[in-house]
Amino acid sequence: MLGNTDKFVGAQFFKPYVKTNNNDMPDSEASCEAVTRSTMVFVPIKTAQQADIQGLNRSQSHLMTTRTTVINQIRGLLGEYGLIIPKSSAKVRPILILLLDEQDPRLTPFAKETFSNLYDQLVDLEGRIEKIEQRLKRLFKKHPVCQKIAAIPGVGVLTATAILAAVSSPQVFKNGRHMAAWLGLVPRQHSSGGKAKLGRLSKWGNRYLRTLLIHGGRAVVRHAEKKKDAQSLWTTQLRNRRGNNIAAVAIANKNARVIWALLAHDEEYRKAV
Repeated sequence: MLGNTDKFVGAQFFKPYVKTNNNDMPDSEASCEAVTRSTMVFVPIKTAQQADIQGLNRSQSHLMTTRTTVINQIRGLLGEYGLIIPKSSAKVRPILILLLDEQDPRLTPFAKETFSNLYDQLVDLEGRIEKIEQRLKRLFKKHPVCQKIAAIPGVGVLTATAILAAVSSPQVFKNGRHMAAWLGLVPRQHSSGGKAKLGRLSKWGNRYLRTLLIHGGRAVVRHAEKKKDAQSLWTTQLRNRRGNNIAAVAIANKNARVIWALLAHDEEYRKAV
């Protein structure tokens, strides 16, 4: 209304400028000081479409977590009856149907009623997850940015739509490494006196998106030894030297940088040969 531009500062960057206790006057002073810093990192403001897509992604994530909870509860309670079933969500439902059969004596009628309710919860959750997945797939097919990003190995429908929701503009980041750092895919630094010390991952930024990129990295590592292209050979060598987890994070870091390059320069993904 007054012609000002709204800017959001991350809490971890704002806190050092607060000199005294938490009240309105010191907070206002800290806000004025923080916003004038040329090196300050601001939180990008999402559009309505980005908020819609993020809501869809997070809803699916919540439902999948709830489904895992229900499956674990089913497996744990069945264990009390001496019935051990696989962890796979695809195998729980058919096995549970067999156990709920009236002719099966392994469960009491009282227990069968309990597990029948849990089965209904599981079916309902999987139905909701399927509906969200179909909506995400329709969005994915219609949006050219998602199609461009998904050409990268280890990037699928979920990751592409999550990038679309999280990154308002690639120009927010100086380069690909800046975007990888924003996602928490670079090591923490404890450097002093000219000595650089690198630690574990910083794990800053968007946890959901970072998790998706690392899961995609694991898929790339798992199938790398079956391929002979340059990236697969590099991935296999890294996995043999440092292990699966570090290789997966390295792929996630590389993919974050590649995604930034594709978006910033409006290019298509070119596979290394």
